[in-house]
Amino acid sequence: MKKRILVIDDDNSILDVVKESLEYLAYEVETNSTGDNVFQLIDQYKPDLILLDYLLNGINGGEFCHQIKTNPKTSHIPVIIMSGFPKVFLSLGDYKSDHFITKPFDLTDLSDKISSCLGKTEVI
Repeated sequence: MKKRILVIDDDNSILDVVKESLEYLAYEVETNSTGDNVFQLIDQYKPDLILLDYLLNGINGGEFCHQIKTNPKTSHIPVIIMSGFPKVFLSLGDYKSDHFITKPFDLTDLSDKISSCLGKTEVI
C-alpha cells in the first residue's frame, strides 16, 4: 500500500511540483492550498506524513504544526515544515516538527527526510 502524504502550501506551483515529484517516488499525494478544514482533511485522508509550508496566507504554519503535534488524534503523524525563510523559522523554535526543509529544496533531500520520517532505510 502506498504511503499517503498531505502537502499544504499556498503556492500552487510548489504544490504541483511537489505532488508530481512525490507521485513519481510512488507516494499517494493530496494537496491543500488554503489551510482550511485541515483537521477534517487529515481525518478523512489519514496521511502518513504532512508537508507543511511555514508561511500560509493568514495562518502560521508553525503554529499549525504545533496544533497537529499536540492533538492526541494527530500527534503520531510526522510533519515536515518547508520554508524559504529558514532564519525566521530557526529563531522561533521547531513547533515539534519532525524535520525542516529549506525552499527551494533538493528532491533527494526531501525524499531522504520523508523516508526517515516514515521509517524507511532506503530512498525510493
